[in-house]
Amino acid sequence: MRLYSYWRSSSSYRVRIALELKRVAYELVPVHLVRNGGEQRQDAYRSMNPQQYVPLLEDGATRISQSLAIIDYLEALAPDPALLPEQPANRAAVLSFAQTIASDIQPLQNLSVLQYLTDELGHAPAMRQQWSAHWIDRGLQSLESQLAACAPFTCCFSDEPGLADVCLVPQMYNAERFGVDLERMPRLVRITRHLRALPAFQRAHPAHQPDAE
Repeated sequence: MRLYSYWRSSSSYRVRIALELKRVAYELVPVHLVRNGGEQRQDAYRSMNPQQYVPLLEDGATRISQSLAIIDYLEALAPDPALLPEQPANRAAVLSFAQTIASDIQPLQNLSVLQYLTDELGHAPAMRQQWSAHWIDRGLQSLESQLAACAPFTCCFSDEPGLADVCLVPQMYNAERFGVDLERMPRLVRITRHLRALPAFQRAHPAHQPDAE
């Protein structure tokens, strides 16, 4: 099994965490999103993933793009430990949390979006930070409110890491990177601090990847 990944990509980070939690052996193949105009745009990678994004999981003849689709595949392939609860309402709550990050928050600070802001629309480079911080702050505040209605678990929705936690930690990494004020999100901060101390999350951390800069 191969994972095509970029060290600072939060989508790739999610999949690395899931692989580590499930103890699935994999080969990491770095794809540099900036060097030489972006290796994801070169023919060799584009032929495997026409979306020209990371991550991409290759398992034999099977190729899967999009982080949550990859994690769903891993959930079926290696169900222990489960990242989603069985109870329908709890499962929906976890998926809602994860989708808020993967579909609402993270795409707005995707590298291609930030490059378009400056390269095509002519905004100053500082706009990247301002834009990203605004949307991350707005999204994380909604997640803080969502968790405020839940029991105070060690992780987001239980005392064991699940899909919500797999998505939260990379997004908090981005929040810190773009200078978001996290004082209004004490529950997210507390959970993230706990998760970052776990070995699986440490192994998946961007700084510990072979292509880290």
